[in-house]
Amino acid sequence: MLKIHRFNCAGLDVHKNLIVATIGITDKKTRVTEYIQKDFSSLNYDLYNLKNWLIEHKCFDVCMESTGKYWIPVFNILETESKMNITLVHPKYVKAIKGKKTDKRDSKWICDLFKHDLLKSSFIPSKDIRELRDLSRYRFKLICMRSSERNRYQNSMTVSNIALASVVSDPFGKTATAIMNEVLSSEVIDEAKITKLIHGGCRNKDKIIESLKNSKIEPDQRFKMTEIQSHMNELDKHIEAVEVEIIKRASRYFDDFIHITEIDGIQLMSAVLIISEIGVDMTQFETDKQLCCWAGVSPANNESAGKKRSVRISKAGQYLKPVLVQC
Repeated sequence: MLKIHRFNCAGLDVHKNLIVATIGITDKKTRVTEYIQKDFSSLNYDLYNLKNWLIEHKCFDVCMESTGKYWIPVFNILETESKMNITLVHPKYVKAIKGKKTDKRDSKWICDLFKHDLLKSSFIPSKDIRELRDLSRYRFKLICMRSSERNRYQNSMTVSNIALASVVSDPFGKTATAIMNEVLSSEVIDEAKITKLIHGGCRNKDKIIESLKNSKIEPDQRFKMTEIQSHMNELDKHIEAVEVEIIKRASRYFDDFIHITEIDGIQLMSAVLIISEIGVDMTQFETDKQLCCWAGVSPANNESAGKKRSVRISKAGQYLKPVLVQC
């Protein structure tokens, strides 16, 4: 018989529009569990009803699976109750038996697993770190969008037979940008104007002029590149605004950032991104190996019948790993 670790706990099956809650109250003498179930909508007022319903039954140990982004509003509201101990679990750990899957059974199944302490909790940092993480990930996505636009821009240059990227160190630097602005705004390429736009420290002036000779930009490519330029400029402004907000919110962890930047290759923004992912409370991880495993930078074990098989690193840490690799 499995040991009961929680005599009053709840399991939540969270969906986009529905939350099925099950409270399991176990008698300490008879070891018999009584289940109380109730459905709630995902609307704000009903989430507060869920919190009050749990408090009414003196249930402060709650477990739910991390379904998409739907768990976040539930977590945020339950977190406002100081006594509430919320455990978030990866969906792969709470899979129900096939053929017997319903929302109510799933909720009860989560409650039972939680009651016997058979679930591995996910790492959830404090609210301010979560907010910082959200902004950092948004910045990462904006940068990815800008990189995609830069690739499209260079593709259009290739299609138009403009080999500028082959003769300048940075196709989006000061010289290249000024030249392309002139090229896109004029029907005919004026070599004299182009020469004036080349930065004084540029060594390949003749090659730059040669790369533009006999180049012809079709109207469709001209329009496309102009639109991409406009979009990239807007993205630059958005990225800068997000970075300002990130630094403002991260100021309370300034000492931690300085400590991390003592490692060669890690600059301030990289330190902010690392802190936003792993937090500052390292007691969440028992060992350094556990942290590496959580971040997805170390492979798991796969051994059977005395044979060890090759295992790849996991897909975890999709925002943290790129920063660590680039540093």
